[in-house]
Amino acid sequence: MQNRKLFVGNLNYSVGQNDITELFSNYGEVSYAKIIEGKGFGFVEMANEEQANNAKNSLNGTDFKGRTLNIDIAKPQTFKPRGGGGGGRR
Repeated sequence: MQNRKLFVGNLNYSVGQNDITELFSNYGEVSYAKIIEGKGFGFVEMANEEQANNAKNSLNGTDFKGRTLNIDIAKPQTFKPRGGGGGGRR
């Protein structure tokens, strides 16, 4: 179920994985949490869709450590082929 995974944007750079896990655990069981270092965003996966929707609706637009959270259902990851294609002189 992809709708259990949330994108969490506009995070304060001081926020760690434990902070985000603790915040989201107020809305259900956190299955997975990951902060992307130095980027100001991360992902949280809840145990089920209902918990994910509850967390999203409750936390989106709220202040957390001085920043307004931007929370949405995470888009499925897509892989782009690397390499190939020209460039350079011939």
